[in-house]
Amino acid sequence: MPTDDIVRAERVIDAPADAIFDVIADPTKHALIDGSGTVQGARGEPTRLALGSTFGMSMRNRFNYRTKPTVVEFEENRLIAWRNTGGPIWRYELFPVEGGTRVVETYDLTGTRMGFLLKRTRLPARTQQNMGRTLERLERLLTSGTTEDRLE
Repeated sequence: MPTDDIVRAERVIDAPADAIFDVIADPTKHALIDGSGTVQGARGEPTRLALGSTFGMSMRNRFNYRTKPTVVEFEENRLIAWRNTGGPIWRYELFPVEGGTRVVETYDLTGTRMGFLLKRTRLPARTQQNMGRTLERLERLLTSGTTEDRLE
């Protein structure tokens, strides 16, 4: 269940942390793994994220829009997080475990401008479900090389 400020999903994926990190740190792969169906594709550079990188994304959620998040946390093969100015932080943490890598995705509303309003909607629960689907798609991409058809 989501907490007041942080929504999380996790999954053990039978793949090494560096392979998982390579997918997450490449914004051109985000539309492939997105479990919400809102990420349409990357815009511009870079194709490999690092601390301080900004990257453009084309999005769709009832209408088309663009985002330009900045990487705010980064530890190669272990941690990456980004946010839009004033928005929530999307964070991925990777932990080696028996059988692969535990991937923890969080949607962190701490310190957001509109967090108190977002928490009063169904968005946190819906986001948690979508993150679970994202981790499923990430696993499928890494273990079979494909993902299911794009979500409508």
